[in-house]
Amino acid sequence: MTIAIGIVGCAGRMGRMLLKEVLATDGYVLSGGTEPPGQAVGKDLGVLVGGDKLGVTVTEDAVALFSTSDAVIDFTVPAATRIHAEAAAQTGTAYVVGTTGLSDEDQEGINEAAQKAPVVQAANFSIGVNLLFALTKQVAATLDTDYDVDILEMHHRHKVDAPSGTAIELGKAAASGRNILFEDVARYSREGQTGARPTGEIGFAALRGGGVIGDHTVLFANEVERLELTHKAGSREIYAGGAVRSALWLQDKKPGLYGMVDVLGLN
Repeated sequence: MTIAIGIVGCAGRMGRMLLKEVLATDGYVLSGGTEPPGQAVGKDLGVLVGGDKLGVTVTEDAVALFSTSDAVIDFTVPAATRIHAEAAAQTGTAYVVGTTGLSDEDQEGINEAAQKAPVVQAANFSIGVNLLFALTKQVAATLDTDYDVDILEMHHRHKVDAPSGTAIELGKAAASGRNILFEDVARYSREGQTGARPTGEIGFAALRGGGVIGDHTVLFANEVERLELTHKAGSREIYAGGAVRSALWLQDKKPGLYGMVDVLGLN
């Protein structure tokens, strides 16, 4: 079986990585790619990633791409993802979402799409990071609140949202392990005279600089010891591979909202 994959936002850093991953994977073909007007529209997808012409060019029409694809992968920005979610709902096409920094309204659009199409949404498509989610939940469930929890993340200077979606999901995993509401204990920044740290707080620190793909560390610390769980991404290939794997996994699935825990069988 050959799976036709479309890539929205195909000319960006992640978009080009996804194009390369599809081209390098047996059983997949590129059905097309989209970009906003004036941004690489009309360029051949093969040439876009430094290869030979494929005879498939970048277009502006997301609905047409969804209509001609078995699955569409989206690592764009919230405003664009809202449009793409509507296209998924309209066509019933399998939809893989890796966009972060979503508002409640953006998320509602994805939830509505999942009522009419199978959707995999994840803050991070790396297999290693998803294992880190599971480990964080397990450790948090084992250690009591004498252990403070902090999440440190670093990304390249061009990343526009902070903390990263992955960091927030790690915080939610820790809260879930302790059976508490994440919103009640999350502390996104500290500045000035903050006072003593409240028991049970889950803190965040975000660094931006250089070309760092993505580093995440979860720290558990009490008065006498510290446990650190760390994942460092060396290439965006880890995200592209997980997203393409998700597109295949969705092919026989009913409409619904799924996660990488489902794709990897971590449930």
